[in-house]
Amino acid sequence: MNSTSMAPTFLLVGMPGLSAVPSWWTIPLITVYLLSALGNGTILWIIAVEPTLHRPMYFFLFLLSVSDVGLATALMPTLLGLALANAQAVPASACLLQMFFVHVFSVMESSVLLTMAFDRALAICYPLHYPRLLTNDVITKIGLAVIFRCLGLHLPLPFLLAHMPYCRPQVLTHSYCLHPDMARMACPGAGGAVYSLFVVLSAMGLDPLLIFLSYGLIGKVLRGLGSSEDRWKAGQACAAHLSAVLLFYVPMILLALIDRLRVPIPQPAHTLLSYVHFLIPPLINPILYSVKMKEIRERILKRLHPRKVGCA
Repeated sequence: MNSTSMAPTFLLVGMPGLSAVPSWWTIPLITVYLLSALGNGTILWIIAVEPTLHRPMYFFLFLLSVSDVGLATALMPTLLGLALANAQAVPASACLLQMFFVHVFSVMESSVLLTMAFDRALAICYPLHYPRLLTNDVITKIGLAVIFRCLGLHLPLPFLLAHMPYCRPQVLTHSYCLHPDMARMACPGAGGAVYSLFVVLSAMGLDPLLIFLSYGLIGKVLRGLGSSEDRWKAGQACAAHLSAVLLFYVPMILLALIDRLRVPIPQPAHTLLSYVHFLIPPLINPILYSVKMKEIRERILKRLHPRKVGCA
């Protein structure tokens, strides 16, 4: 089979049936993005301006909002291009750039969710040692480790893909550029598959397992609490995070199983599930944390409706 170097363009696949009405498709996309930006921007703002929220839990929530905004922003160029003009052709350089940022922010979100799970486990399992274990210096190192992990894992990928020989038509199966989707077009034995597998297993494979183990420890401690009220309070402290974990990982695992097992589902359902995986967490996470975390909710309301001070 003849091989070629990377073609100047990749071809995207949009939601089947919507290419005939691109203007209609634009409305929900822009609405979801603006609501995501507003919600996460509010979380970032309130944590930055409120000194009482400068604590480990809220620092990790700050990083989660950064990853949510970054992920939604990285997806928008190709999604809006398809919605507004049915622009399926994307230059290889732009596709590689989008792929890099989509995977960086996805792994950042996964890393932050894992860090938040460890934070909750420490707070519930070792409450007396929690302030000593999570000092400001430790928090700073954790934040840097998350950033270096995301960049270090994915920085080689665009360069590997750019120099691979390709033997298959460069038609993607999504509305955005993803590494597995692009790598499957490379010639057999082109290299990079081992590194790609390492990236997947070291992030999206390992993180859910460690989160599950953290909640196993939390569940063990909760069963030992004598008061049902104490169990309820501790469970409420984890509710928002656990909801965010399920929202992020369940669609991802379903997509992986569908692709691996070659489950025959309609293409619109497959495409919609991928949109749910990438676009719904940035939209829902700010709502979850605003509703479930009393301090966040109270600080937002206090800033939006300050008490009026004056003469009676």
